Amino acid sequence: MSVYTTKEIMEIIPHRSPFLLIDTIEELEEGKRAVGKKCVSFNEPYFAGHFPSNPVMPGVLIIEAMAQVGAVAMLGMEEWKGKTAYFVGIDKAKFKNKVLPGDVLMIETKIVKVKGPIGMGEATATVNGKLCAKAELTFAIGD
Repeated sequence: MSVYTTKEIMEIIPHRSPFLLIDTIEELEEGKRAVGKKCVSFNEPYFAGHFPSNPVMPGVLIIEAMAQVGAVAMLGMEEWKGKTAYFVGIDKAKFKNKVLPGDVLMIETKIVKVKGPIGMGEATATVNGKLCAKAELTFAIGD
């Protein structure tokens, strides 16, 4: 059973379709880490152009999904409720395997440093236990 459903995620972060890129939160340690799940469907709007004859989930959207999982970990905390987490940096991003329609993308984002409203997370995205992407994400929490 998931910790948060899509509806509950939308109560924490401001993203909405078609830009809400996580379906559920499977594990959560508020302020420390979260594990999210994205069931990648052939009907995703980006597959119409990326690429029509060879659909692949864009790497930038995998990074965004990792950030959304981290945002749930942070913005679920009482002190940050109602705020927004903004990107301020993406470092050491690596893409190892393609994410295709039908894949279940598992995303883990660990919050490794927070100083005031600025923080850093380390994120990974896997399919069937195989690493697809990883990155260090820096964020600022604001209005």
